[in-house]
Amino acid sequence: MPGEIKGLNEECGIFGVFGHPDSAQLTYYGLHALQHRGQEGAGIVTSDGDHMKVSKGHGLISEVFPQDRLDSLEGHSSVGHVRYATSGDRSYENIQPLMFRSQTGGLAVAHNGNLVNAHALKGQLEAQGSILQTTSDTEVVAHLIKRAGHLPMDEAISQGLSMIKGAYAFLMMTENKMYVANDPRGLRPISIGYLGDAWCVSSETCAFDVIGATYERDVMPGELLIIDENGIESKRFSAPIQRTLCSMEYVYFSRPDSDLDGKNVHAARKRMGKSLHAESPAEADVVTGVPDSSISAAIGYAEASGIPYELGLIKNRYVGRTFIQPSQELREQGVKMKLSAVRGIVEGKRVVMVDDSIVRGTTSRRIVKLLKEAGATEVHVRIASPPIKNPCYYGIDTSTSGELIAANNTLEEMREQIGADTISFLSVEGLNDAIYQGQESLNHGGCTACFTGNYPTEIYPNTVLPYEKA
Repeated sequence: MPGEIKGLNEECGIFGVFGHPDSAQLTYYGLHALQHRGQEGAGIVTSDGDHMKVSKGHGLISEVFPQDRLDSLEGHSSVGHVRYATSGDRSYENIQPLMFRSQTGGLAVAHNGNLVNAHALKGQLEAQGSILQTTSDTEVVAHLIKRAGHLPMDEAISQGLSMIKGAYAFLMMTENKMYVANDPRGLRPISIGYLGDAWCVSSETCAFDVIGATYERDVMPGELLIIDENGIESKRFSAPIQRTLCSMEYVYFSRPDSDLDGKNVHAARKRMGKSLHAESPAEADVVTGVPDSSISAAIGYAEASGIPYELGLIKNRYVGRTFIQPSQELREQGVKMKLSAVRGIVEGKRVVMVDDSIVRGTTSRRIVKLLKEAGATEVHVRIASPPIKNPCYYGIDTSTSGELIAANNTLEEMREQIGADTISFLSVEGLNDAIYQGQESLNHGGCTACFTGNYPTEIYPNTVLPYEKA
């Protein structure tokens, strides 16, 4: 997005409610809690048991759904979606949930993730006569389900899911049922909870807290849940494989008040900061974190080091999302509008600047410059994750390897480019130990493909990166 400070974006967040008269309002609040996962489009589909209604648009959830528009969405069940629109993927048609209608009823589909074999499946579908209306991977699944329409819906969904590869958490809804599915490796987070007699589904547990719902459990890898008026039923569409939840969910994407795989994100990030200090101590006067996702790690680093944590960087939360930067000079000014160094804290001090990750290096260079312009005598950059050297094919817009600073430069070259006095990254082993505390097992592990190049699924030769869709 223009003017964004960070170099990473997650594709989306999904939320749904089944069996509550205020389902649309609750879904609105749930999506608001997930706004950090996608800020360029939002949509909600509701059902009253007989009819389904869709409403969506570009922008933040509060911009897309003023109160009168929200009031028009009546029904006891709803699914919602917030998205980060990837390059070339900003059309209205791609805003989710996608709504499909047929003589046998409607189907709303919301998806978090990316399918590595979507290109091949689209070619097969088109060769068989399908006409695709969007460039979204999500539509592929709907076509696969419809082609198995002679089967009961849960079996048709299972058959469709068995044909796709990659990372996905799906939330689907018909007029009177809701379906939730997680890919066989559990790469993307998805959980269920309850509010009275109603069931809730969310990409992150923080949204349950916002609406007063109680977290029940995570949706397991390879599991399909069917929710209707009789309750909830669990089936398997795939045998579970070792869970490889995306490690960047812990590092950056998820809110610190969320729990992933039973582990609090804030606590995991603090442990990352402590591990980072154990691996890469620095002689300094203050520790500061880059707001917001790096603050927990910075606190952990400070606690482990004994160096005081200070608010050396302040984020301006009232700068518009679409700040236009037509020149390099204005781009630099844009960073200053979004982030400011606190001169009274950093002036004359040796500063440890903790950040969660470095993608291209441009943001880190600007932040180091801000600190030094504010009088910091030294800036020691400490990154609470390993170097990102490989693109992600599972729904995160890490760049091609040619644009990743860590893929093309030595540590010393990176230090010179961003203008830091020293720079260090957390090791892969340190990251895993901080997250899982030595408890990796058949059901617990993390995807570290962007750090190691070890992808947990097959990567097809024509796999399209999520930010390169036409």
